Amino acid sequence: MNNEQLLDLVKQMTLEEKTAQLLQLTANFYEGTEAQGQITGPMEEMGITEQSVVASGSILGLSGAQAIIDVQQAYLKKSRLGIPLLFMADVVHGFKTIFPIPLAIGCSWDTDLAEKSAEIAARESAVSGLHVTFSPMVDLVRDPRWGRVMETTGEDPYLNSLFSAAFVRGYQGDSLKDEPDRLAACVKHFAAYGAAEGGRDYNTVDMSERNLREYYLPAYKAALDAGVEMVMASFNTVDGIPASGNEKLMRDILRDEWGFDGVLISDWASIREMIAHGAAEDDREAAYRAIRAGVDIEMMTPCYVNHLPELIQSGEVEEKLIDEAVFRILQLKEKLGLFDNPLRAADPEREREIVFSKEHRQVSYELATKSAVLLKNDNSVLPLQPEANIALIGPFVQSEDILGWWSCEGVKADAVKLGTALQERLQHGQVHMAQGSGVHTITSEQIADAMETASKADLIVLALGEDSEMSGEGGSRTDIRLPAAQLELIKQLKTTGKPIASVIFNGRPLDLHGVFEESDAVLEAWFPGSEGGAAIADVLTGVVNPSARLTMSFPQSVGQIPAYYNHFNTGRPLNPEKTEERYVSKYIDSPNEPLLPFGYGLSYTTFEYGDLEVSSQEMTADQPISIQVRVTNTGQRAGVETVQLYVRDVTGEVVRPMRELKGYTKLALEPGESGTATFTLNEEQLRYHHSDLSYRSDKGTFQIFVGPNSRDTLESTFKLV
Repeated sequence: MNNEQLLDLVKQMTLEEKTAQLLQLTANFYEGTEAQGQITGPMEEMGITEQSVVASGSILGLSGAQAIIDVQQAYLKKSRLGIPLLFMADVVHGFKTIFPIPLAIGCSWDTDLAEKSAEIAARESAVSGLHVTFSPMVDLVRDPRWGRVMETTGEDPYLNSLFSAAFVRGYQGDSLKDEPDRLAACVKHFAAYGAAEGGRDYNTVDMSERNLREYYLPAYKAALDAGVEMVMASFNTVDGIPASGNEKLMRDILRDEWGFDGVLISDWASIREMIAHGAAEDDREAAYRAIRAGVDIEMMTPCYVNHLPELIQSGEVEEKLIDEAVFRILQLKEKLGLFDNPLRAADPEREREIVFSKEHRQVSYELATKSAVLLKNDNSVLPLQPEANIALIGPFVQSEDILGWWSCEGVKADAVKLGTALQERLQHGQVHMAQGSGVHTITSEQIADAMETASKADLIVLALGEDSEMSGEGGSRTDIRLPAAQLELIKQLKTTGKPIASVIFNGRPLDLHGVFEESDAVLEAWFPGSEGGAAIADVLTGVVNPSARLTMSFPQSVGQIPAYYNHFNTGRPLNPEKTEERYVSKYIDSPNEPLLPFGYGLSYTTFEYGDLEVSSQEMTADQPISIQVRVTNTGQRAGVETVQLYVRDVTGEVVRPMRELKGYTKLALEPGESGTATFTLNEEQLRYHHSDLSYRSDKGTFQIFVGPNSRDTLESTFKLV
């Protein structure tokens, strides 16, 4: 259908049919599902009618080709105008083939592979009947207490924007209609959900508009520029107004300023939650505020279907607002080709061939190897030698819980276990295994077993971490250390005097005290996905040389949070050579700097940076500068170095960060080989939001920093004239 035909279809709909089209429900409301016998209860609980269900526009959370075919066909038999349903789900880091969590994917600094992971997730989802994924989440996060950091790609707006666009391209391809194995993407959570106070989920967000535009909005805008079809409103307030009813965010910025004409959806029950926020008296007022803000689809509450008709009849809401929302939903259905083929790519036979295929698992494996960050490696404890005699101890030795939160249709039992994979790779050595402790508990018997196992080996490999319930939505923590049971296990094993290499499975940056100083080597594995055990085993044994870099800083302790690299200076900065000074900006019981900075990561080889060369000491608006540095692999094996470019605007109308990432490049170098990292920096990259919110650059001096992370860099300067 063309737009004219879609508009004609809107005109044929009754007001009740139109408002029902804005309703999204879970699958148990619909005929054709296994839960169809439970329909009456949920309808009564939500206060909606069977007529609203029959005319509703989309379903949340159902998957499986045959199940979706059955529901779609049963639905269309009752649909007066033959408008098909949309099927949506949280396909966050894979459908059944689970990839590393997004935070880990960010640490790969590999947008091409991230795009490939989204393409595979879309292929598996589409053949299983889905049309829309609630991904990517591009919230910038500086607080690791927030459980949903596992869904983000980090603390930097530039890098987050690159990954945002890559995920959208992977999910959507070039044409949803011509490529039925793709999904419509939904960028979330608009806006600034990652800045929840105290790192507590669903909590208040309060910041200046300048700060919002400078750091938090760019990654959403990058998704829009990449053509994302849907945006999800966040749970939180922004400037005192819940996002689902925030006209400035949704109408003024998203719709009018940015020109977004796609579908805007609420988060789960977030329209009704305006009542709890104190921004609406009842469901009626919540519906009024949300539709005026431009929210098209209401997820899992009945404010729209129960109150929009009366709001229109009373003249408080113009019917054209509902017509616009319905039209946008129908446009998306047309883009997906659903009017021509309501079943789209759903195919039980192809589903069996495609889902969790060997080809897909191989990409999951590759991404997991490129996402594991080597944080410490004293005395080259890693990689393990082929004839190594190791004690593999810890609650994650044979754990299946390595997929992480939001693992969709992933099956824990399908995950490759670390212990099994290491045994396969060290057939010329010895692997002695013991659980040592649970994730949260430890017994004297477990300690004794761990000590006896360690006595048989030359090296201890500890497999530690959070269980998946400790991060993700609703997984906020005030203490981000490993559980006390695991810290006790490390303490006991340290008394053996044997080298310890710790592998950490987790969903957030941790306070690593009790692990970092007690271990000779530390490998951050994150939740690595379906092939996690194989991938991490290959990194530990040196089959793969680690190359990942942190995209969130690791704090010294929770009291230091937020600790992020692109911070401002103060009027009384700490002089590192005069740490005894009191009246400067510092802690008296901790360093200012994080334990591990943004961009940090080690390799099994070493790299040396040569002189930093800048093509000119002056830049103009139409004359960029070129920056070069020579990097040499000074170690004994091939490796990949991620060379990072940072800039500081020394004097601005508004205070500027100490460093801002402006580019990076990867150099794959053989032992003894040198390569040149080249960057081009132009005036546009130096622009920022001024106090009047204008977006422009300031003339003056700029510092350039190039190095392997945001801390250890070579420096130079230039002037913008």
